[in-house]
Amino acid sequence: MEQIPNCPKCESTYTYSDGTAFICPECAHEWTEFEQKEAEEAALIKDSVGNVLSPGDNVTIIKDLKVKGATSDLKAGTKVKNIKFCGDVDGHDLEAKVEGFGSLYIRSQYVKKLF
Repeated sequence: MEQIPNCPKCESTYTYSDGTAFICPECAHEWTEFEQKEAEEAALIKDSVGNVLSPGDNVTIIKDLKVKGATSDLKAGTKVKNIKFCGDVDGHDLEAKVEGFGSLYIRSQYVKKLF
């Protein structure tokens, strides 16, 4: 049997399917399977070339970045180890410790996953 997702609006576990849509009896929210898949895909964090990132991945910086409060820029090609997801902090979605810079937030559009 297919797993019925929780309501994206109120997180209720009492959702059900009527064949074409999912319905939440607590808040009366209705959504389709297509909308559910779109929301799940939008929640994925991808690097500059479209690779899906996971916490703990190693990435490299793809362009020189100015770091607020630092005396020098973060150069392209700098390796960043063990990234973490931080939600959305001023548009930045990754948190990492960079050797020589310390802990900082980075946007995923400026990194490329290392394999």
